[in-house]
Amino acid sequence: MNMELRPMAYFALSSMHEGSQIEVSIPYTISGADMPVPEGLSNHVSSSKKAQANWYRRLLDAWRGAQPPPKRAEEAARLIIETLKRIQKQDLEGLLGFYGLPLLDTLAEHSAEVPTTLPEGVEFELHTLPVNAKCVQDGDSVIVYVSTADPRESLNVPPQVSLAAVKRSKARSKKNYDKADALHEKIVSAGYRVLKIQGEEILARKCRVRLRGIDAPENKMPYGDEAKEELTKLVQGKCLRILVYEEDQYGRSVGDIYCNGTFVQEVLLKKGCAWHYAHYDKRPQLARWEKEARAKRVGLWALPNPEKPWDWRKKNPRTVTDYN
Repeated sequence: MNMELRPMAYFALSSMHEGSQIEVSIPYTISGADMPVPEGLSNHVSSSKKAQANWYRRLLDAWRGAQPPPKRAEEAARLIIETLKRIQKQDLEGLLGFYGLPLLDTLAEHSAEVPTTLPEGVEFELHTLPVNAKCVQDGDSVIVYVSTADPRESLNVPPQVSLAAVKRSKARSKKNYDKADALHEKIVSAGYRVLKIQGEEILARKCRVRLRGIDAPENKMPYGDEAKEELTKLVQGKCLRILVYEEDQYGRSVGDIYCNGTFVQEVLLKKGCAWHYAHYDKRPQLARWEKEARAKRVGLWALPNPEKPWDWRKKNPRTVTDYN
């Protein structure tokens, strides 16, 4: 029986590359027929049309699940590489080349492994709720929330906070929203907040985190916005694992952040979004990643003479309230 094909739909990997907008449109049919592939792709890859159609099915699923969806050429390339990492290297590079996306050897490799045990010097570990983009303060600081249902947190919740949370819930059930809002203000003033995640209200503790071992440009510095955007892209909507080593003078937890198996500081250094903060952290791999980015003149290293954040702060001192 012949199956009638409905009109093709498209999803696009929209990305910025060298200042221009790139649209990578991947076609698929809405019906159950074989998924078509772009004309000319076979000139770039050696696998069969059937295999190519399977790639596009997988890419479509990955695109639909990407949060946030890729906006730049490098992000689109990484989505394709991660989704199709088991296909032949020559086919993967041919597919990337067909769309004009960065090839494998031009993307930063992430080499740091996620610790399976707590490294020496770690005081405690945090497992966060999904990060809100608005909680990224700059390129090396982020506010996170930790659920009080976590056994590591539940025993330390102040009694007045627990009581206020219970009373707030009862007030909301009676539609006494003014009272509920007043109770929530008390909860917030104590360093907690009730968050609604996937339809469930969760009492969570607020934690201000400073990324250990790096120093990104301040928001008002050249490349400050770009560094903040890169960190936001890495952590937005993600649950993080944070290994905390100490507290700084502003009351922030200083730690290493891991997101879906990726060491966040490594990515920021390799993309030229931060300096290695050698005065406070002597890890050689951080120095090496900064050196690699300098050599490639990526990120802030493409600027003619980037000013060090610590020198900028001497001329523009900040107060404790600036970090709240």
